[in-house]
Amino acid sequence: MSPTQPVSGFSKLSKKQKINWLVETYLDNDPNATKILTQYWNDDSEIQRLHDEFSENTISNFYMPFGIAPNFLIDGKLYALPMTVEESSVVAAASKAAKFWLTRGGFKTEILGTEKLGHVHFMFQGSTQDLEKLFASTLHDQLLADTAQITHNMRQRGGGITHIQLKDKTQTIPHYYQLEATFETVDSMGANFINSCLEQFAKTLQAQVQESEIITTDHKDSLQIVMCILSNYTPNCMVRASVSCPVEDLAEEGVEAAEFVEKFQRAVLIAQEEPYRATTHNKGIMNGIDAVVIATGNDFRAVEACAHTHASRDGQYRSLTQCEVRDGNFHFWLDLPIAVGTVGGLTSLHPIVKLALNLLGNPNATQLMGIIAVGGLAQNFAALRSLVTSGIQKGHMKMHLFNILNQLGANDIEKDYFLIYFKDKTVSHHAVVEEFNRLRKQKTN
Repeated sequence: MSPTQPVSGFSKLSKKQKINWLVETYLDNDPNATKILTQYWNDDSEIQRLHDEFSENTISNFYMPFGIAPNFLIDGKLYALPMTVEESSVVAAASKAAKFWLTRGGFKTEILGTEKLGHVHFMFQGSTQDLEKLFASTLHDQLLADTAQITHNMRQRGGGITHIQLKDKTQTIPHYYQLEATFETVDSMGANFINSCLEQFAKTLQAQVQESEIITTDHKDSLQIVMCILSNYTPNCMVRASVSCPVEDLAEEGVEAAEFVEKFQRAVLIAQEEPYRATTHNKGIMNGIDAVVIATGNDFRAVEACAHTHASRDGQYRSLTQCEVRDGNFHFWLDLPIAVGTVGGLTSLHPIVKLALNLLGNPNATQLMGIIAVGGLAQNFAALRSLVTSGIQKGHMKMHLFNILNQLGANDIEKDYFLIYFKDKTVSHHAVVEEFNRLRKQKTN
């Protein structure tokens, strides 16, 4: 069923009115649809009101599992990582990697930079040299002066605008220029702060061009501000997460250490050179990263976009992780550009987000960068370890089996039976259903 007329004033309807319209218009007045939507409302009206205001046109809550991956030794401190993810094997794999490295020195992190970027994108048909003279003579200093009120509190916390430059992009698009600025936003992600500064930059640029004696009169009106926006690509806001140990400590059941390391290195090399493999390789890394990002109330979409841009920075999509053997030691690391915050946004509003940050010891932004990167490195190690030894399906199929059994309504005794039954068999939906039906039929006879 589909409507014949568009709806008007939908955002002004109450939540119940929105649901009634949705059910009547698209869901054939199915009473079960209303039940499903309302049963996920929180019994605490204040908590529900809080969730309703996180977004627009909210009609219910969408629950995702909030899991814990324990035993992460990071920079000498033990953590239990909060992970919000629906993919069944992610938390298990992360936990397995954490346990593996717990007795091998744990994970190390290093902050390689904390600056974020933003741009004023504009068109100008006058002389590039005149624009550069204006920037050097008065514009640069005026940009800082005109944003002083906006940056005051951030500067008090140790942040602010760290650098501004004029970029000539006319070789890529005719008449196209940028004001590119770098920002230090301390423990906030800083999007609103950066965008406010950039919008003021645009006003200052327009005023300076109009008032300038350097810019010729016939070109003053050629200035056009296209947009003012931060960039979610943050190559200067980077963290490294790493693990290392002697090669001999990496022996696997049935696989000698040297053979394991050789196969592991080759798996990373393939992901470096083969985009088809790199895409799946990095998706696995993002499994661990996104799960912690979501649990801590940060923007996983920005984190994803930034990571994938970084993976393509030389024109080919490549692995985000790297591996080498040096002086008899195995080294495996992830360099991750990532901008996250521990103040502002959901971090101070969502009750579970606040709990997750408390669980991590209320880290500052740089500490959280490291924790998130470790989640990605652990996930990638676990995946590659499985791929080059037992194969990826061994762990995945247990979770797949449980998903099928839950769909069939299996009880705990039946689940235990199926774990043994499929120990040495391939799990498929057909095979599980067939054996489940046989077992249930046997019980009724």
